[in-house]
Parts: sequence; C-alpha cells; structure tokens
Amino acid sequence: METIILDVPTMYGDHHVLEVRRILLEMRGITEVYASSCFGTIEITFDPTVLDADTIKTTLQQAGYTETMAIPVENATTTNDDSSSPPYFRHTIAYKQTGSTINFEQHVPSAAHALWPCPGLGRVHKLGETDHA
Repeated sequence: METIILDVPTMYGDHHVLEVRRILLEMRGITEVYASSCFGTIEITFDPTVLDADTIKTTLQQAGYTETMAIPVENATTTNDDSSSPPYFRHTIAYKQTGSTINFEQHVPSAAHALWPCPGLGRVHKLGETDHA
C-alpha cells in the first residue's frame, strides 16, 4: 500500500468532504481516504499495482477540487462621484431560483475594526487604560 497527501483548496466544507470521499472510494484500488475541509487536504491510501497517484490527481482535478479558489475582491465605492463621502461595500446578485435580485451593503466606519463590535468580545484596552462607564 502507498499513501499520498494532496492539497485540495476548494474542499472548504463538509459537503465537499462527503463528495470527495465518494469519488475516491468508488475508484478501484483506494482502500482508505481521510479528508479534512479544515486543512484542505486529503490523505489517500491505495494499492499502486491497481492505481497510480497521477490517476487520483487527474480525477480530483476533473472534479474541480485541485484548483485555487477565486476570492472576489471588494472595492470600496463612494456613494456619489464625490470623493469626500465615505466608502462602502455593496454586493448585488440575481438568483435564478427565486427570480429576484438581492443586494446588501456594508458600512465600515473604521478599517481597523471591520467586524467590530463582535458579540461576546469586549473592547481591547491598552496597558494602564480603564473603562470609565
């Protein structure tokens, strides 16, 4: 038996783990598959007399799991053509299933704390600073 470890960046959720395991375990010669969506890796144990590593890699590539996942970049846009107004982020998408358009925008008051306040986390204090509430 031989074991290989492959990086699969587009296996980012448990539903992908199930599909990758199904695809690989249907291949003759593969005896064990450990897939982690957390780490984006697969450990595959197979019989090299029945199957080679290149065939496994090709199968995963054809399924779309070996490519680097494209992450859209958010570009800050001002509300008007006026550069003095604060930038905001806006996304719009149309869903074929619902037949409607959904959009949202995110106002970010400070680039240092884009997700602030975060529930359950208080403000980080500097040394010697006290909260005067």
